[in-house]
Amino acid sequence: MTAPADAQQPASETPETAKAVAQTNTLVSKLWNYCNVLRDNGMSTIEYVEQLSYLLFLKMVDEMENDPWDGRDMSAIVPAEYNWQSLVGKRGAELEKHYRDTLEHLGRHPNTTIGTIFADAQNRITKPALLEKLVVELIGREEWTVKGTDLKGDAYEGLLSKGASDTKTGAGQYFTPRALIDAMVDVTQPGPDDTITDPACGTGGFLIAAHSYIRDHHMKKMSLDERMAYDSGRKIWGNELVTATARLAAMNMLLHGIGKSDGPSLISVGDALADKPSGRHATLVLANPPFGRKSAITVIGQDGEVEKEDIQYDRDDFTATTTNKQLNFLQHIMSLTAVGGRAAVVLPDNVLFEGGAGEKVRRKLLDEFDLHTILRLPTGIFYAGGVKANVLFFDKKPPRADGKPHTTDTWIYDLRVGQHFTLKQRPLTRPHLDDFVAAYRPGEPRSTRVESEDDNGPFRKFSYEDLIARDKVNLDITWMKDPALDDADSGLAPEVIAEEIVRDLQSALNEFTAIARSLGAEVDVPEAEVE
Repeated sequence: MTAPADAQQPASETPETAKAVAQTNTLVSKLWNYCNVLRDNGMSTIEYVEQLSYLLFLKMVDEMENDPWDGRDMSAIVPAEYNWQSLVGKRGAELEKHYRDTLEHLGRHPNTTIGTIFADAQNRITKPALLEKLVVELIGREEWTVKGTDLKGDAYEGLLSKGASDTKTGAGQYFTPRALIDAMVDVTQPGPDDTITDPACGTGGFLIAAHSYIRDHHMKKMSLDERMAYDSGRKIWGNELVTATARLAAMNMLLHGIGKSDGPSLISVGDALADKPSGRHATLVLANPPFGRKSAITVIGQDGEVEKEDIQYDRDDFTATTTNKQLNFLQHIMSLTAVGGRAAVVLPDNVLFEGGAGEKVRRKLLDEFDLHTILRLPTGIFYAGGVKANVLFFDKKPPRADGKPHTTDTWIYDLRVGQHFTLKQRPLTRPHLDDFVAAYRPGEPRSTRVESEDDNGPFRKFSYEDLIARDKVNLDITWMKDPALDDADSGLAPEVIAEEIVRDLQSALNEFTAIARSLGAEVDVPEAEVE
């Protein structure tokens, strides 16, 4: 999920950009005002966005059918008795009943965008008068087709991001700061020849950003068939475990001009870890797998060991057996990436230091892949408590005839030490990542990279020999000294200091929990607080 539109304004804006941001914020405010009304009626933000998705889809279909330039006949999927006009013509209890019947009917289209959006759909707007307000006053007065796609898409994303702050629903677990997404996309540079996927796509933030990058940098030179490949699922696709989140991803992508209402679904629903990739690999994998521990799985890897609970992952492409969900996602992404392809994955610190299965996976990553870059992320940018995370950038190479490892050097950029972010008062923005992107030197040979001149600088290179010699191949490396530790008058606000203390305590608890579990202890920690 991406960050709110009003939190991502660059340091300097053109008049056109400023106008677009203002329009987006105005629309977000309008949508948010209705959300507040429904929240007073007992509905969460995410439930509101879900209901909004159903109505927006019907309104968009209606606009497409009445567009002289498009004029597609959608009656086979949305018949007249269940279309937008059928809702507009009703009021009160009759409208509420017809809305429920419409949702039930439209959920009967599996493997299509409309089927993903309306899967298991239910009406949660219990007061007919509030439903009528949405249909007549809000949705009915806006144009929601591809005209103004960026505006509508950004407004929808802004609303999704506001929903991420609704901690009672746990929606924050699907949230990745837009600034981080954009930086990851900027350095991986998606191109028209790429096939792009996210196996834990949440609301589709990575897929949308990658598509936007290709549109901005390559679309003018692409053929019509190349462009249409993104709507068919041949070029871009995602997977999401939760049906309700998958519908938000499908709608988010649709509002950003990706996919077709009556076309194949670009988002599959299910457990990405259940099966190994079968004949479909991606040249670019972008992902932020959910934090937390899978509570019930059996894993059987190449090492023949078994960790048994309830759900079984019997995968011969997994090198190591573990119930650590992030390690399993990393192994899945290693398999999902095509030979010659690349991946950028957000993972918590325990993936870098955990022994046993973690060490086996890291050895394979260094030997059979080129783990060329690690970005140590600052705290305070995720809704999950106590999370310390990193981005791993690696390339998948064909086996070497000489058997030598593919990784020669791993560059680590530390954006954590000395950095202080909060979700509201000081959110991470794209300019905060400019130095990392510049040091990465996207599109240039890595031989042109330069280490920081200062020994306490953020960018350093470590050789394969240095890494493999570390205890348990521990990649959780730090060398920088936090200046705030030596400066009692660091200028940090008391609430920022207090928040960082809480995060550090949560992080320490998470690390001790991981150690205890690796030793076989049964530790009961709330899922949302475990890395």
